Amino acid sequence: MDPITLSKGKKIYFASDNHLGAPSAVESLPREKKFVAWLDLVKKDAEAIFLMGDLFDFWFEYKKVVPKGFTRTLGKLAELTDSGISVFYFVGNHDLWMNGYFEEELNIPVFRRPQELTINNTAFFIGHGDGLGPGDKGFKRMKKVFTNPFAKWLFRWLHPDLGVRLAQYLSVNNKIISGEADAQYLGEDKEWLVQYCKRKLEGQHYDYFVFGHRHLPLEIDLNGKSTYVNLGDWIKYFTYGVFDGEEMKLLTFND
Repeated sequence: MDPITLSKGKKIYFASDNHLGAPSAVESLPREKKFVAWLDLVKKDAEAIFLMGDLFDFWFEYKKVVPKGFTRTLGKLAELTDSGISVFYFVGNHDLWMNGYFEEELNIPVFRRPQELTINNTAFFIGHGDGLGPGDKGFKRMKKVFTNPFAKWLFRWLHPDLGVRLAQYLSVNNKIISGEADAQYLGEDKEWLVQYCKRKLEGQHYDYFVFGHRHLPLEIDLNGKSTYVNLGDWIKYFTYGVFDGEEMKLLTFND
């Protein structure tokens, strides 16, 4: 990614794992409204906003159809980019099937792999976090199926009313897909994203590693010079990251 130089008084914001639509559209609506309120707050001083994946609990783009709903969120994101605020999206394990809608309709670049980023001479390594490191084996196997071109082609032939309903059911009820199996702190020695970060540091220095996926707000010192940050979620914690040009912090949004 291109380096970012913060303008005076501006900040970079990070958020992840909203899972809008889960467990149902009605039940996730208050969380969506809260997230939109957060976007309204941070737009006052945001240089850029990084959405680190799983904004939706399920997302699949047919050639002429996208999942129903999420109008408040999509409209707010369009408002932000129209006003000149950069928004970047990192695909998560629940929205693997993006295919141009965000780029074309919202002017939001979409990334499918972790990226290196420099902000004010501070080195970041950022991504959703799924499938990295020595663990997450169940999901790694499942991701191979989900990203297989033939499997996607077969799914596309399902009528959206059937395909979306089936995918939403699996997304909520399968613990590997939903992430429930991983939503607990394992201890630093067993946290597979922590191990991944430490291995990356053997070859190159990064000041901050920023991930989502784990649904836990975490700040872990790696070697006295580098920090692993997990952004938490917008289901239980309502946490987000903010970088002011000098320091990265995890904060909680209370509207």
